[in-house]
Amino acid sequence: MDNIARIASFSINHDILLPGIYVSRVDGDVTTYDLRHRRPNTDDLIDNSTLHSLEHMFATYIRNGELRDNIIYYGPMGCQTGFYLLIRGSDNETVLREVKKTCERILAHEGEVFGKASRECGNYRNLSLEAAKIEARRYLDELNARTQTFTYDE
Repeated sequence: MDNIARIASFSINHDILLPGIYVSRVDGDVTTYDLRHRRPNTDDLIDNSTLHSLEHMFATYIRNGELRDNIIYYGPMGCQTGFYLLIRGSDNETVLREVKKTCERILAHEGEVFGKASRECGNYRNLSLEAAKIEARRYLDELNARTQTFTYDE
């Protein structure tokens, strides 16, 4: 195992990481954004239903927004503290604006969670619009609470 390289995300000091948006890595023209909703290593984790619900809502809205042709992937972190957003060929300020706009669209959404049907989702009963809205509001408030630098503070 001596030849196993440590991946970059394990080099971030998670004990001091605050909620926000960070550039996790850049691979050519693809940027991986760390959309950190919660402070790591606390008891304040995102529960599975909320992760799942926000994933459905956020993925649908961002893929229908200004960046729709640039989105590679959006999905939850296994540690239950946020999401990864992979985007091709965009700048940080545009991404931040679109992330905020996406949260606002979720907050304004009426009706069912996108993909809330057995033929569309492998766990469609585990979706809650209310949970998605609460998390979208919480994250939007975190993004608006301080200037986003897109860099991890060490």
